[in-house]
Amino acid sequence: MRADPFSDSFRVAYLGPRGTFCEEAARKYSSRLAAVLIPLPDIAEVFQSVSNGEADLGIVPLENSIEGSVGLTLDLLLESDLRICGEIDLRISHNLIVKPGMRMGDIRILASHPQALAQCRRFISSKLPKVEKIETSSTSRAVELVRGMEGAAAIGTELAAELNGMEILERGIEDDKNNFTRFLAISKADSPATGSDKTSIIFSVENKPGALYGALGEFAKRDINLTKIESRPAKRKPWEYIFYVDFEGHREDEKCKEALVCLKRKASFLKILGSYPAAK
Repeated sequence: MRADPFSDSFRVAYLGPRGTFCEEAARKYSSRLAAVLIPLPDIAEVFQSVSNGEADLGIVPLENSIEGSVGLTLDLLLESDLRICGEIDLRISHNLIVKPGMRMGDIRILASHPQALAQCRRFISSKLPKVEKIETSSTSRAVELVRGMEGAAAIGTELAAELNGMEILERGIEDDKNNFTRFLAISKADSPATGSDKTSIIFSVENKPGALYGALGEFAKRDINLTKIESRPAKRKPWEYIFYVDFEGHREDEKCKEALVCLKRKASFLKILGSYPAAK
């Protein structure tokens, strides 16, 4: 990260377009910074912009509590030299957005991203059972689209409604109120210890009985809590896997450092993605 993160030239790239949940996460994470927010069209470009110095920090989605992990983010963490320096947990709340003055009975078309439509299925079947549904590339794009249409509404963020001069007809229309997305902050360095940290790593082990059990045992014997473990195809050879693990503690904490040293002896590959303050 740059030496003066409170400079008004501090640049934060995020997965766009504007008005998405990713922008909300970027705003939340950089709320203490005088930052310039830069929307980019895909996750790979966010990584690239931080790697080449066009941005000081990047915000990317990692996983949703309902839909699961974002595979591209996991793959780019493996390939990139960037570090995780923070995380943001954002509650996903969907809103029914219309042009000013519209009412529920005026809606004949409903537009949104396919995931948003699926996550509001009960509301739609109850309140808007006969509407024509239009799928869009993002919730933000849906709000932009219906701004120029008659009898159309969108499912999107409060921020998207504000940016497009639209109104929220009903708030919180998602079926599951425990819908959260975890976003990562990435930069060229991770964060110093705060006393309430997490560490993310990637590793692989030989394909033999007990190898994974032995590797994870290094954390168990030191009473280190694992908060996430996920396997992904290694892509080097069919049916070989790498493991993404998050655990409580900073990589410089004594017991965490010991666990990582012992894990390295047992792993065929180990990469520390970074240590960072745990989201509150």
